Amino acid sequence: MEGVNQSVTSDFLLVGLCSHSGSCPLLFSLVAAMFIVGLLGNSILLFLICMDPRLHTPMYFLLSQLSLFDVGFPLITIPKMASDFLRVESSITFGGCAAQIFFLTLLGVAEGTLLALMSYDRYVAVCHPLRYPVLMRRQVCLLMVGCSWVAGVLNASIQTSITLHFPYCASHTVDHFFCEVPALLPLSCADTSAYELALSISGVLILVLPLSLIAISYGHVLRAVLCMHSEEARHKAFTTCSSHITVVGLFYGAAVFMYMVPGAYHSPQQDNVTSLFYSVITPMLNPLIYSLRNREVRMSLVKLISRSRLRPK
Repeated sequence: MEGVNQSVTSDFLLVGLCSHSGSCPLLFSLVAAMFIVGLLGNSILLFLICMDPRLHTPMYFLLSQLSLFDVGFPLITIPKMASDFLRVESSITFGGCAAQIFFLTLLGVAEGTLLALMSYDRYVAVCHPLRYPVLMRRQVCLLMVGCSWVAGVLNASIQTSITLHFPYCASHTVDHFFCEVPALLPLSCADTSAYELALSISGVLILVLPLSLIAISYGHVLRAVLCMHSEEARHKAFTTCSSHITVVGLFYGAAVFMYMVPGAYHSPQQDNVTSLFYSVITPMLNPLIYSLRNREVRMSLVKLISRSRLRPK
Protein backbone atom coordinates (compact mmCIF):
# COMPACT_ATOMS: atom_id res chain seq x y z
CA MET A 1 0.00 0.00 0.00
CA GLU A 2 2.85 2.36 0.72
CA GLY A 3 4.18 1.83 -2.84
CA VAL A 4 0.77 2.55 -4.33
CA ASN A 5 0.43 5.72 -2.29
CA GLN A 6 3.86 6.87 -3.41
CA SER A 7 3.00 6.26 -7.05
CA VAL A 8 -0.16 8.34 -6.70
CA THR A 9 1.46 11.33 -5.04
CA SER A 10 4.72 11.43 -7.01
CA ASP A 11 5.33 13.07 -10.36
CA PHE A 12 6.93 11.34 -13.31
CA LEU A 13 9.94 12.70 -15.16
CA LEU A 14 9.80 12.57 -18.94
CA VAL A 15 13.17 12.07 -20.62
CA GLY A 16 12.04 13.70 -23.86
CA LEU A 17 13.28 13.56 -27.43
CA CYS A 18 16.38 15.66 -26.86
CA SER A 19 18.07 13.06 -24.66
CA HIS A 20 18.55 10.88 -27.74
CA SER A 21 19.48 13.66 -30.14
CA GLY A 22 22.36 16.09 -30.26
CA SER A 23 20.46 18.78 -32.21
CA CYS A 24 17.61 19.60 -29.84
CA PRO A 25 16.62 23.05 -31.22
CA LEU A 26 16.48 21.70 -34.77
CA LEU A 27 14.43 18.67 -33.73
CA PHE A 28 12.06 20.81 -31.69
CA SER A 29 11.59 23.23 -34.61
CA LEU A 30 10.87 20.34 -36.97
CA VAL A 31 8.32 18.78 -34.61
CA ALA A 32 6.67 22.19 -34.00
CA ALA A 33 6.42 22.81 -37.76
CA MET A 34 4.84 19.38 -38.35
CA PHE A 35 2.45 19.98 -35.46
CA ILE A 36 1.29 23.32 -36.91
CA VAL A 37 0.96 21.95 -40.45
CA GLY A 38 -1.02 18.95 -39.22
CA LEU A 39 -3.30 21.06 -37.06
CA LEU A 40 -3.99 23.52 -39.89
CA GLY A 41 -4.44 20.78 -42.49
CA ASN A 42 -6.94 18.78 -40.45
CA SER A 43 -8.80 21.92 -39.34
CA ILE A 44 -9.13 23.12 -42.95
CA LEU A 45 -10.30 19.67 -44.07
CA LEU A 46 -12.89 19.61 -41.28
CA PHE A 47 -14.07 23.09 -42.26
CA LEU A 48 -14.36 22.18 -45.96
CA ILE A 49 -16.35 19.02 -45.22
CA CYS A 50 -18.65 20.95 -42.92
CA MET A 51 -19.24 23.93 -45.24
CA ASP A 52 -19.33 22.38 -48.73
CA PRO A 53 -22.61 20.50 -49.49
CA ARG A 54 -20.83 18.46 -52.17
CA LEU A 55 -18.74 16.87 -49.43
CA HIS A 56 -21.76 15.85 -47.34
CA THR A 57 -21.36 12.19 -48.30
CA PRO A 58 -20.69 9.10 -46.15
CA MET A 59 -17.03 8.92 -47.19
CA TYR A 60 -16.32 12.52 -46.20
CA PHE A 61 -18.36 12.22 -43.01
CA LEU A 62 -16.09 9.36 -41.94
CA LEU A 63 -13.07 11.36 -43.12
CA SER A 64 -14.15 14.26 -40.92
CA GLN A 65 -14.04 11.94 -37.92
CA LEU A 66 -10.55 10.82 -38.94
CA SER A 67 -9.46 14.46 -39.08
CA LEU A 68 -10.98 15.01 -35.64
CA PHE A 69 -8.87 12.16 -34.25
CA ASP A 70 -5.80 13.57 -36.00
CA VAL A 71 -6.39 16.96 -34.37
CA GLY A 72 -6.59 15.32 -30.96
CA PHE A 73 -3.51 13.09 -31.21
CA PRO A 74 -0.82 15.80 -31.33
CA LEU A 75 -2.72 18.11 -28.96
CA ILE A 76 -2.34 15.52 -26.19
CA THR A 77 1.44 15.27 -26.43
CA ILE A 78 3.11 18.14 -28.32
CA PRO A 79 2.03 21.18 -26.22
CA LYS A 80 3.32 19.43 -23.09
CA MET A 81 6.58 18.55 -24.83
CA ALA A 82 6.94 22.16 -26.05
CA SER A 83 6.35 23.60 -22.57
CA ASP A 84 8.94 21.21 -21.12
CA PHE A 85 11.45 22.32 -23.76
CA LEU A 86 10.84 26.03 -23.19
CA ARG A 87 10.91 25.78 -19.39
CA VAL A 88 13.67 23.10 -19.32
CA GLU A 89 11.34 21.11 -17.09
CA SER A 90 10.09 17.61 -17.87
CA SER A 91 7.91 16.56 -14.94
CA ILE A 92 4.30 15.43 -15.27
CA THR A 93 1.84 14.73 -12.49
CA PHE A 94 0.35 11.31 -11.90
CA GLY A 95 -3.04 12.64 -13.03
CA GLY A 96 -1.52 14.21 -16.14
CA CYS A 97 0.18 10.95 -17.01
CA ALA A 98 -3.11 9.07 -16.54
CA ALA A 99 -4.88 11.56 -18.82
CA GLN A 100 -2.27 11.17 -21.57
CA ILE A 101 -2.50 7.37 -21.45
CA PHE A 102 -6.31 7.40 -21.47
CA PHE A 103 -6.83 9.84 -24.34
CA LEU A 104 -4.00 8.48 -26.50
CA THR A 105 -5.30 4.93 -26.12
CA LEU A 106 -8.84 6.11 -26.79
CA LEU A 107 -7.93 7.95 -29.98
CA GLY A 108 -5.58 5.21 -31.16
CA VAL A 109 -8.14 2.41 -30.91
CA ALA A 110 -10.95 4.63 -32.21
CA GLU A 111 -8.90 5.64 -35.26
CA GLY A 112 -7.88 2.06 -35.99
CA THR A 113 -11.51 0.94 -35.80
CA LEU A 114 -12.64 3.84 -37.99
CA LEU A 115 -10.02 3.07 -40.65
CA ALA A 116 -11.29 -0.52 -40.81
CA LEU A 117 -14.89 0.64 -41.17
CA MET A 118 -13.86 3.13 -43.85
CA SER A 119 -12.58 0.20 -45.91
CA TYR A 120 -16.13 -1.20 -45.85
CA ASP A 121 -17.35 2.14 -47.20
CA ARG A 122 -14.92 1.85 -50.12
CA TYR A 123 -16.01 -1.76 -50.70
CA VAL A 124 -19.65 -0.74 -50.96
CA ALA A 125 -18.84 2.26 -53.20
CA VAL A 126 -16.89 0.13 -55.70
CA CYS A 127 -18.64 -3.24 -55.54
CA HIS A 128 -22.25 -2.14 -54.88
CA PRO A 129 -22.54 1.44 -56.20
CA LEU A 130 -26.30 1.25 -56.86
CA ARG A 131 -27.00 0.14 -53.27
CA TYR A 132 -24.55 2.63 -51.76
CA PRO A 133 -27.18 5.18 -50.60
CA VAL A 134 -28.98 2.40 -48.71
CA LEU A 135 -26.02 0.46 -47.33
CA MET A 136 -24.23 3.65 -46.26
CA ARG A 137 -27.24 5.67 -45.10
CA ARG A 138 -26.83 8.21 -42.30
CA GLN A 139 -27.81 5.78 -39.54
CA VAL A 140 -25.11 3.34 -40.63
CA CYS A 141 -22.47 6.08 -40.70
CA LEU A 142 -23.44 7.24 -37.22
CA LEU A 143 -23.29 3.64 -36.00
CA MET A 144 -19.77 3.28 -37.46
CA VAL A 145 -18.54 6.43 -35.74
CA GLY A 146 -20.27 5.44 -32.50
CA CYS A 147 -18.65 1.99 -32.56
CA SER A 148 -15.19 3.51 -33.04
CA TRP A 149 -15.67 5.86 -30.07
CA VAL A 150 -17.11 3.12 -27.82
CA ALA A 151 -14.24 0.77 -28.69
CA GLY A 152 -11.75 3.50 -27.86
CA VAL A 153 -13.36 4.43 -24.54
CA LEU A 154 -13.67 0.81 -23.37
CA ASN A 155 -10.09 -0.07 -24.26
CA ALA A 156 -8.69 3.16 -22.79
CA SER A 157 -10.62 2.70 -19.53
CA ILE A 158 -9.34 -0.85 -19.05
CA GLN A 159 -5.73 -0.20 -20.01
CA THR A 160 -5.41 3.03 -18.03
CA SER A 161 -6.94 1.63 -14.84
CA ILE A 162 -4.81 -1.53 -14.91
CA THR A 163 -1.57 0.26 -15.83
CA LEU A 164 -1.91 2.86 -13.09
CA HIS A 165 -2.98 0.28 -10.52
CA PHE A 166 0.59 -1.01 -10.35
CA PRO A 167 2.85 0.60 -7.72
CA TYR A 168 5.60 2.83 -9.13
CA CYS A 169 7.85 2.96 -6.10
CA ALA A 170 11.25 2.79 -7.80
CA SER A 171 12.40 5.08 -10.62
CA HIS A 172 9.89 7.64 -11.86
CA THR A 173 11.89 8.56 -14.96
CA VAL A 174 9.93 7.67 -18.11
CA ASP A 175 12.28 7.12 -21.06
CA HIS A 176 9.78 8.72 -23.44
CA PHE A 177 8.53 12.20 -24.31
CA PHE A 178 4.99 11.39 -23.09
CA CYS A 179 3.26 8.82 -20.91
CA GLU A 180 2.51 5.60 -22.77
CA VAL A 181 1.77 2.11 -21.46
CA PRO A 182 4.88 0.34 -22.89
CA ALA A 183 7.14 3.09 -21.48
CA LEU A 184 5.51 3.12 -18.04
CA LEU A 185 5.33 -0.61 -17.22
CA PRO A 186 9.13 -1.14 -16.83
CA LEU A 187 9.09 1.39 -13.97
CA SER A 188 6.73 -0.66 -11.81
CA CYS A 189 8.19 -2.48 -8.81
CA ALA A 190 5.51 -5.19 -9.16
CA ASP A 191 5.48 -8.15 -11.52
CA THR A 192 3.79 -6.94 -14.73
CA SER A 193 4.67 -9.93 -16.94
CA ALA A 194 1.13 -11.35 -16.94
CA TYR A 195 -0.35 -7.97 -17.86
CA GLU A 196 2.27 -7.40 -20.57
CA LEU A 197 1.35 -10.79 -22.07
CA ALA A 198 -2.36 -9.90 -21.93
CA LEU A 199 -1.55 -6.51 -23.45
CA SER A 200 0.30 -8.16 -26.34
CA ILE A 201 -2.59 -10.57 -26.95
CA SER A 202 -5.17 -7.77 -26.85
CA GLY A 203 -2.90 -5.70 -29.11
CA VAL A 204 -2.85 -8.51 -31.65
CA LEU A 205 -6.66 -8.74 -31.55
CA ILE A 206 -7.14 -4.96 -31.73
CA LEU A 207 -4.77 -4.71 -34.71
CA VAL A 208 -5.33 -8.00 -36.53
CA LEU A 209 -9.14 -7.91 -36.59
CA PRO A 210 -9.36 -4.47 -38.26
CA LEU A 211 -6.52 -5.36 -40.63
CA SER A 212 -8.38 -8.54 -41.59
CA LEU A 213 -11.51 -6.53 -42.39
CA ILE A 214 -9.42 -4.10 -44.43
CA ALA A 215 -7.72 -6.94 -46.34
CA ILE A 216 -11.07 -8.64 -47.09
CA SER A 217 -12.69 -5.39 -48.21
CA TYR A 218 -9.86 -4.43 -50.52
CA GLY A 219 -9.61 -7.97 -51.85
CA HIS A 220 -13.17 -7.58 -53.15
CA VAL A 221 -12.41 -4.05 -54.34
CA LEU A 222 -9.35 -5.19 -56.30
CA ARG A 223 -11.30 -7.97 -57.98
CA ALA A 224 -14.10 -5.54 -58.91
CA VAL A 225 -11.65 -2.94 -60.26
CA LEU A 226 -9.83 -5.49 -62.42
CA CYS A 227 -13.17 -6.48 -63.96
CA MET A 228 -14.04 -2.90 -64.93
CA HIS A 229 -13.97 -2.17 -68.65
CA SER A 230 -13.87 1.62 -68.35
CA GLU A 231 -10.39 3.04 -67.86
CA GLU A 232 -11.85 6.19 -66.28
CA ALA A 233 -13.90 4.22 -63.74
CA ARG A 234 -10.88 2.10 -62.90
CA HIS A 235 -8.71 5.17 -62.37
CA LYS A 236 -11.33 6.82 -60.13
CA ALA A 237 -11.66 3.69 -58.01
CA PHE A 238 -7.90 3.37 -57.62
CA THR A 239 -7.58 7.06 -56.70
CA THR A 240 -10.22 7.02 -53.97
CA CYS A 241 -9.04 3.72 -52.51
CA SER A 242 -5.31 4.42 -52.68
CA SER A 243 -5.67 7.43 -50.35
CA HIS A 244 -7.26 5.26 -47.69
CA ILE A 245 -4.74 2.44 -48.19
CA THR A 246 -1.86 4.90 -47.75
CA VAL A 247 -3.32 6.22 -44.49
CA VAL A 248 -3.90 2.65 -43.24
CA GLY A 249 -0.29 1.75 -44.00
CA LEU A 250 1.07 4.78 -42.14
CA PHE A 251 -1.09 4.26 -39.06
CA TYR A 252 -0.93 0.49 -38.71
CA GLY A 253 2.76 0.26 -39.59
CA ALA A 254 3.71 2.27 -36.50
CA ALA A 255 1.05 0.64 -34.29
CA VAL A 256 2.18 -2.90 -35.17
CA PHE A 257 5.79 -2.09 -34.30
CA MET A 258 4.83 -0.43 -31.01
CA TYR A 259 2.27 -2.89 -29.67
CA MET A 260 2.81 -6.24 -31.41
CA VAL A 261 6.61 -6.41 -31.34
CA PRO A 262 7.80 -7.42 -27.81
CA GLY A 263 9.56 -4.67 -25.88
CA ALA A 264 12.82 -6.64 -25.79
CA TYR A 265 13.15 -6.18 -29.57
CA HIS A 266 13.04 -2.38 -29.69
CA SER A 267 14.84 0.34 -27.78
CA PRO A 268 13.52 3.54 -26.15
CA GLN A 269 15.02 5.53 -29.03
CA GLN A 270 13.03 3.47 -31.53
CA ASP A 271 9.89 3.87 -29.41
CA ASN A 272 10.34 7.64 -29.44
CA VAL A 273 10.65 7.73 -33.21
CA THR A 274 7.67 5.40 -33.68
CA SER A 275 5.50 7.39 -31.27
CA LEU A 276 6.52 10.62 -32.98
CA PHE A 277 5.52 9.04 -36.29
CA TYR A 278 1.95 8.16 -35.34
CA SER A 279 1.35 11.12 -33.01
CA VAL A 280 2.67 13.91 -35.29
CA ILE A 281 3.80 12.75 -38.74
CA THR A 282 0.76 10.65 -39.66
CA PRO A 283 -1.78 13.31 -38.53
CA MET A 284 0.17 15.82 -40.63
CA LEU A 285 0.22 13.61 -43.74
CA ASN A 286 -3.41 12.42 -43.65
CA PRO A 287 -5.07 15.69 -44.79
CA LEU A 288 -2.36 16.17 -47.43
CA ILE A 289 -2.97 12.66 -48.79
CA TYR A 290 -6.72 13.14 -49.02
CA SER A 291 -6.67 16.75 -50.26
CA LEU A 292 -4.02 16.22 -52.93
CA ARG A 293 -5.45 12.94 -54.27
CA ASN A 294 -9.18 13.72 -54.08
CA ARG A 295 -10.54 16.00 -56.78
CA GLU A 296 -13.63 16.99 -54.73
CA VAL A 297 -11.48 18.28 -51.85
CA ARG A 298 -9.19 20.22 -54.21
CA MET A 299 -12.19 21.84 -55.93
CA SER A 300 -13.74 22.75 -52.58
CA LEU A 301 -10.47 24.33 -51.42
CA VAL A 302 -10.12 26.32 -54.65
CA LYS A 303 -13.72 27.48 -54.31
CA LEU A 304 -13.08 28.60 -50.72
CA ILE A 305 -9.93 30.52 -51.70
CA SER A 306 -11.74 32.20 -54.65
CA ARG A 307 -14.57 33.32 -52.38
CA SER A 308 -12.15 34.79 -49.85
CA ARG A 309 -10.37 36.77 -52.59
CA LEU A 310 -13.60 38.11 -54.09
CA ARG A 311 -15.04 39.09 -50.71
CA PRO A 312 -15.08 42.91 -50.38
CA LYS A 313 -12.74 44.33 -47.75
